[in-house]
Amino acid sequence: MTVLKLLLIAVIGYLLGSISTGILYSRALGQDIRTQGSKNAGATNMARVHGISKGLITLLGDSLKGVLATLIGLWIAGQYGAMIGGACAAIGHMWPVFFKFKGGKGVATLLGVGLVIDPTVLLIALAVAILAIVLTKYVSLGSMAGVISFTAGIIIARGFWPLGAWAAALSALCCWRHKTNIQRLLKGTENKFSINKK
Repeated sequence: MTVLKLLLIAVIGYLLGSISTGILYSRALGQDIRTQGSKNAGATNMARVHGISKGLITLLGDSLKGVLATLIGLWIAGQYGAMIGGACAAIGHMWPVFFKFKGGKGVATLLGVGLVIDPTVLLIALAVAILAIVLTKYVSLGSMAGVISFTAGIIIARGFWPLGAWAAALSALCCWRHKTNIQRLLKGTENKFSINKK
């Protein structure tokens, strides 16, 4: 494993992450999702504004780039390559070079990353996230519960170093991207999940 290989993985992961499904899809519809709804480029806002089917397509596209970046990293440099590729894909999704560094919050991309890293832990975390959303109707709360649960599961199943520390760092970054949601949750002004059923 060389530094050059790791840099290559990082660049590939970041560029893949910078391909924003929500922005591209909404532009194909003649709009820009970053000017609508919550102005976030993620799947939740796409579902709210353009309907559940378009939200699911956005979720799939953003998850797929996480899968690809992590698999490429795994193929080139093993576990550390997978960790770097997945992390950089998430960073690219949050700050996409192709779209003036204004992207989503990374949850869907991290879903794809987690699927490659540890599908069993991911399924448990996904169940926690879905349960939290069903009970509270807050997607932001469910998303954060999911990434925190994934981190806890990885630490329990695989140990703290290196995967647990890696998962904790990404979980912290994802929660930080939800800082405005956290503020609204604390104030009781966060919007509950609803979708345009078209």
